[in-house]
Amino acid sequence: MVVTALNKNAAEAGELEKIRHIVQQVSDPEIPILSIEDLGILRNISISDNVITVIITPTYVGCPAMDTIAQDITIALTESGFSNIVVETSLSPAWTTDWLTDSGREKLLSIGIAPPNESSSSKRSLMTSDSPAMCPKCHSTETECVSEFGSTACKALYRCTACLEPFDYFKCL
Repeated sequence: MVVTALNKNAAEAGELEKIRHIVQQVSDPEIPILSIEDLGILRNISISDNVITVIITPTYVGCPAMDTIAQDITIALTESGFSNIVVETSLSPAWTTDWLTDSGREKLLSIGIAPPNESSSSKRSLMTSDSPAMCPKCHSTETECVSEFGSTACKALYRCTACLEPFDYFKCL
């Protein structure tokens, strides 16, 4: 994530750091254990002419959570005493699972969601994984895709053939 203060001085730099800390804490409404920082969708924060601009990138075009995330950012900053807030959505560059933080991947595993295996330029990665998803319960890679769509569009439903547990797999993009 890029953080910039245009017409930067010490006071603005301090304000920007405070804003960054607040915005980083905003949770993803679909997977609340993850912050927007964990997901890598928080792209930039800037201050110019007393306007705070926060830029976010959806995990995929049409993600229904983006309006809620923008609202949550605005609420978090407003409740902390800030005003003149603009939240913009940027589609370029497109979000990739490479932007998930290591902490975000660990958090996904901790709640039983398999994080994406690796990045892929294949459009097929939205539908299935070329390499098997690791079971978050027993860590076996003896798994099978049950449904290409899980609890949200960015996840697929898998089943472990070793322990027989179903689990969500966060699709690789």
